[in-house]
Amino acid sequence: GDPLLQLVIKVASSTHQLTVKTPAKGGTLHLEMLSGVKLSHRTSILRCLCGMGLHNALDGAPYYFLGGHASPVAASPHHAMALASLSSWMSVAEQAGNKSKKNSAEVMEELMEQVNAHLETRTFLVDSPSMTIADIDLAVVMTKAPAALDNVASYPHVHRWLITIQDCMQHEYGIELSAKKPVPPISSATKNAAAQGPQLFFYGNETNVEIPKASAPAPKAQQGKEGAKGKKDQTQQEQPSKKDAKAGKQPKQKQQQQQQQSAAPTAFDVSALDIRVGQITKVWHHPESEKLFCEEIDVGEDQPRQIASGLRHFYQTADLENRRVVVLCNLKKRNLVGFPSHGMVLCASNADHTSVECMEPPADAKIGERVTFEGFEGDPEPENKIAKKKIFEAVAPDLKTNAQGICVWKSATSKTSSGPIKASKGMPDAQVS
Repeated sequence: GDPLLQLVIKVASSTHQLTVKTPAKGGTLHLEMLSGVKLSHRTSILRCLCGMGLHNALDGAPYYFLGGHASPVAASPHHAMALASLSSWMSVAEQAGNKSKKNSAEVMEELMEQVNAHLETRTFLVDSPSMTIADIDLAVVMTKAPAALDNVASYPHVHRWLITIQDCMQHEYGIELSAKKPVPPISSATKNAAAQGPQLFFYGNETNVEIPKASAPAPKAQQGKEGAKGKKDQTQQEQPSKKDAKAGKQPKQKQQQQQQQSAAPTAFDVSALDIRVGQITKVWHHPESEKLFCEEIDVGEDQPRQIASGLRHFYQTADLENRRVVVLCNLKKRNLVGFPSHGMVLCASNADHTSVECMEPPADAKIGERVTFEGFEGDPEPENKIAKKKIFEAVAPDLKTNAQGICVWKSATSKTSSGPIKASKGMPDAQVS
């Protein structure tokens, strides 16, 4: 079935005079207007029903299937661009659905990486108070691809978005987004990684750390008996047989220990991050996003970095011009709403993200100077490793400000040649990202 078509027809036929005729098997989908005009393209039919076909009745409270952008009252360049973006996303969904039949894993990996970057600064694909037909259309395509659902935990913003669409479809309209396999809940995304220590979920400025419960210790008397018995058994196991000793073989248990040690995951610390002192040399509003600034930032390289930052709710353009900032530089370049962003301006934010302050270097710190942390002066990791091993996601939850607003990692204080970096207004005990 087609969950999106089911939803639109269900809402339209229950609240408006819409007659639906089910085509015979093998028949083509079409919408016949009172004027006699017939629409046969699925996307055109959906947009017509959600827009002018029913006088925009499905693009206002409580539905907003076109994001609230279709009403003539809302006519503006912003709404026009949002509608064009919505139509483009539906085209992306259509093409991805066709391509995924040929090479599902490769197509879905590329698509989910791009959508994950896009959703980093927004709740839905286009500016909207609730899900649109573009969100549902693309979500349906992704949930039909096994490769997408199997790897969804690797794309936290896509994961959160898919669960939002799935829950809304299910609870509000009684329609399953995917009849075959539901989107796995976020809480179970890392259950298979239990052997790697505490489970970590990182979504921008939100962190939840799940600490596995320690098993209750055995009574002392029992521990004494079992300990003595275990020690004896261990000694017997560690002693190689005469035959193995003569052949120069290692005991079996020792071989297993070596294999486990070699397979153990590498623990990364804050030295893996390439954090540098920078200065914004140019800043302007992103033409397609109400949340983003586009910036050119001097970080001591031959050319300034282009970086997009979601700071428009907290700063004016004049506040950022020529401002000295702190930049995370070893992130892979990616498009944020079409803008190629290569790095991240580090900021402190409170728990509900209603207050944000740029992190600032000391006035005498040199542009391009690397920020390190006491006791962690190792070389930074390359960009591709940061992305592949999800190092930033692992390290970032411990990147905070202390009571004085100074940036620390765990208990290690940040430092430059002229002192530590700190939140611009001294925000204490805040997350830095």
